[in-house]
Amino acid sequence: MAAEGQTVQFVEPPPAPLEGVVAEVALVPGERIRSTRRERLLRRTLLTADILALLFSFWLARRLVEFAPTATGAQALLLLVAGVTWLGAAKLYGLYDADTKRPNHSTADEIVTLFHLTTIGVAVLLATAWGTGLAHPNLSSSLALWGLSLVSIVVTRSCARFYCVRHPAFIQNTLIVGAGDVGQALARKLLQHPEYGLNVLGFVDSHPKERREDLHDLTLLGTQAELPVLVREHSIERVLIAFSNDGHEDLIRLVRTLRDLDVRIDIVPRLFEILPRADHTVEGIPLVSLPAFRLSRTAQMRKRSFDVVVAAVSLVVIAPLFLAIAVLSRLERHGPVFFKQKRMGAEDKPFHVYKFRTMVANADEQKSSLAHLNKHAHNGGDPRMFKIPNDPRVTRLGRVLRRYSLDELPQLVNVLRGEMTLVGPRPLILEEDRHVPEWARRRLELKPGITGLWQVLGNSNISFEEMVRLDYEYVATWSMWRDFQLMLKTLPVVAGRRELS
Repeated sequence: MAAEGQTVQFVEPPPAPLEGVVAEVALVPGERIRSTRRERLLRRTLLTADILALLFSFWLARRLVEFAPTATGAQALLLLVAGVTWLGAAKLYGLYDADTKRPNHSTADEIVTLFHLTTIGVAVLLATAWGTGLAHPNLSSSLALWGLSLVSIVVTRSCARFYCVRHPAFIQNTLIVGAGDVGQALARKLLQHPEYGLNVLGFVDSHPKERREDLHDLTLLGTQAELPVLVREHSIERVLIAFSNDGHEDLIRLVRTLRDLDVRIDIVPRLFEILPRADHTVEGIPLVSLPAFRLSRTAQMRKRSFDVVVAAVSLVVIAPLFLAIAVLSRLERHGPVFFKQKRMGAEDKPFHVYKFRTMVANADEQKSSLAHLNKHAHNGGDPRMFKIPNDPRVTRLGRVLRRYSLDELPQLVNVLRGEMTLVGPRPLILEEDRHVPEWARRRLELKPGITGLWQVLGNSNISFEEMVRLDYEYVATWSMWRDFQLMLKTLPVVAGRRELS
């Protein structure tokens, strides 16, 4: 043990592997680490706690006050409506995800949210009771049910977290990237809070500072280049990125590598001393949590259900428009009504996208002769993308269809077939897809979309790199609410007569 006031040197890390090893290791197929043990434990336990609390409060309210009718079926209906409403709203409010993002999250942090949700749940229950005539609760019985529900949920959630903290699956093996002043201070604070469930194994840094004497047995495990190997060897589930001497691009590559390994990532932001807020803090050190680069099964089901319902209803509603466009297209006699083209789909599986024909039948044959008109091939443009202003191959009807994005409507069929989604990454042709860098291949963990972030923010006016980055950002930060926003933002783009392709 070092004497008081003495600094301790880190053990010299082993030699760094050759350049390029990080990318090679990160892309080994079938070896992704899923940091789901803790997530499954927390979500299932909290969900069980909420269900038990709702059942108990409803039962106790019936015992204490005259609330529900005697018919068992009516009681079950009221409870089902209130329960589904509450649990669905709790999911939207993130009450089953907050603990996985913030290790120090507690029931006290969500009291206000629970107050809101309980009020909403009881209001829906009362509206159902009065609207259907199944019950006619008075003010005192309604307040009793509301109070019992709030207290029960707070108590059961506190008990659920008490149980989870003591469960082996709650512990997350953790690494800290950066062994400077901030990284070592963060490690010391985490060691003082074992209730967070973060088992800090050590540091990763190429140029560490001298080790503080209050870090117990924590030592330097390796360099950033060795991080993927360390993650696998030590079953790491969470990585905290504090300051290091690596450059901006190096840190970006590091984060992308970690996302390929599906570990939880928290970053200490620059200028954190003046940062007004962050996702969570550890004794004054703010941390920003990056969302997991994957959709849960529930999220996939929600997105797919929404796609199917909207696409099916839309096809029925716009069937007369389909017929009118088909008739006008046949009258122009420039080729078949529909045009299909091979695009790269989810999980690197090509598919044929359907559109209304907007060009003459031999448009592809003329492409090489018109290459000099490609706006991306001149004035610093991107020759990987092909776009001709006032393209002479476009028919008169095609110009109208493109102006209002009506040529995209047949892609609703692709959505029903499960090849596309309403909102998603841009469906690239195979020639363009070959230029997508390896780190951005995960943009296709979601199906290509009819619209998306790339369309709303610029479509053909943005560079290829920017388009790929936007798709990557969309997949990394997906939410159903954001899909709604992007669909609404697409409308003024179409109304503004901007061409979408």
